[in-house]
Amino acid sequence: MVVETTQLSVGAFLSDSEYIDWKHPSILNKAAELAVGNSGDEAIARRCFEFVRDTVKHSWDYRMNPVTCKASDVLMYSTGYCYAKSHLLAALLRANGIPAGLCYQRLAVGTEGPPFCLHGLNAVYLEQHGWYRIDARGNKPGMSAEFIPPVEQLAFSLISASEMDIPGIWLDPLPEVIHALTQNSTVEQVYVNLPDINEVLQAGLTVSL
Repeated sequence: MVVETTQLSVGAFLSDSEYIDWKHPSILNKAAELAVGNSGDEAIARRCFEFVRDTVKHSWDYRMNPVTCKASDVLMYSTGYCYAKSHLLAALLRANGIPAGLCYQRLAVGTEGPPFCLHGLNAVYLEQHGWYRIDARGNKPGMSAEFIPPVEQLAFSLISASEMDIPGIWLDPLPEVIHALTQNSTVEQVYVNLPDINEVLQAGLTVSL
């Protein structure tokens, strides 16, 4: 299926929204704190990435409630699924004036699948490198995502023919992601209802990589 994308300016990826609510006081304060002692967009982006990757606990790894979706809630409770962590990272980057969006992969839930689910990550616009994908899901044995531009080192590699990188960079979360994180009240409920697109992309505002 060919997906139409709407070409957006890089500046559009500085917008504030319901779920990437970077103008929330707590986000602004944390973004400013992370920028201290760092000069340039790459250094600040790395610091924000490492904070979300290493400090915010992945909901399923730690079986940690509550289920979060808004960036400010992810920061408040210091936990979130990959999607929620990507919302926080986008918010912290945008609060520091660094354009950032959301990206998705479709991955097998087990070793090969089905079932399949979406995985959420980010793209950040760096002056020296352009758009660069980063994955703040959280490292663990056998999984190591890093910030080493221009080299891309994500948490997951595609291993099945049915897995895919969803094309484009999104301003805001996919509707399927919002539904999963707002209509399920525990991390266990989210896990058995992980969002998937079934290879049909919803219309939205994206920019091609």
